[in-house]
Amino acid sequence: MSFRFEDAESLRDGLQQVDYLSDEGIAGVVYLADRLQKPVLVEGPAGTGKTQLAKSVAEVLRTRLIRLQCYEGLDEAKALYEWNYKKQLLRIQSDRSDEHDWAGVSEDVFSEDFLLTRPLLEAISAADPVVLLIDEVDRVEVETEALLLEILSDYQVSIPELGTIEAKQIPLVFLTSNNTRELSEALKRRCLYLHVDYPDLEREKEIVLTKVPGITENLADQVARVVRSIRQIDLKKAPSVSETIDWAKTLVLLGVEKIEEQTATDTLNILLKYQSDIRKAAKELATADGVSV
Repeated sequence: MSFRFEDAESLRDGLQQVDYLSDEGIAGVVYLADRLQKPVLVEGPAGTGKTQLAKSVAEVLRTRLIRLQCYEGLDEAKALYEWNYKKQLLRIQSDRSDEHDWAGVSEDVFSEDFLLTRPLLEAISAADPVVLLIDEVDRVEVETEALLLEILSDYQVSIPELGTIEAKQIPLVFLTSNNTRELSEALKRRCLYLHVDYPDLEREKEIVLTKVPGITENLADQVARVVRSIRQIDLKKAPSVSETIDWAKTLVLLGVEKIEEQTATDTLNILLKYQSDIRKAAKELATADGVSV
């Protein structure tokens, strides 16, 4: 059996080369997931790099990323497979004139030529190794979660008309969750668990330096400190890492070298997405005990 990564350290180095700054914990869990052939359940606040982790791992491996975006109402037809009914109907109509018996026609129209593969079936039927991202799994209903559990337990799909389709390779699977609801114990048992939180001060500074061309180390440090302080406020939605990067890019475009109170206040709409949060942060910036800039 061949494995994707030599060790956790080489994976961490590979992620850094594609600008994903991983710590030892993240790299270690992904490395073990490959060795144990288990999915990784990645939980944490929105905007902390959970989805980007799967994308970056696929980039490191130079392999295809197959993504299933979860949402309320997602069903088997959108997640697993469905039949191409229009194509089937055309085939039936074309065979009608040739007086083919129904047994022969049905065997033909329920073949793989008429099957529309969706992300889950596509991932396990792929000939080459792939990375499967099941994004925001906490948004689906319990019934769909049970379907995911079935697929991820045996890496095979049972299609009544075709039989059982077994995986040609075991994909590296990432499930992300923003904790909008509690996932089942059965699904959690099947996965390795990884919690990705907001980065610490030094790591966020390093991320900004990596992702924002032309920014100085001093400004990157200021950005990381201000964002860290704002996250301490009771907000409806704390700034994500991607919003930190957008704010840093904005400050560079404005030619800012030192973040003053007025500059921070005027650009809060880049960091925060609710007016109530902007008002709270502005108030903190205006007080002596508020955000230090």
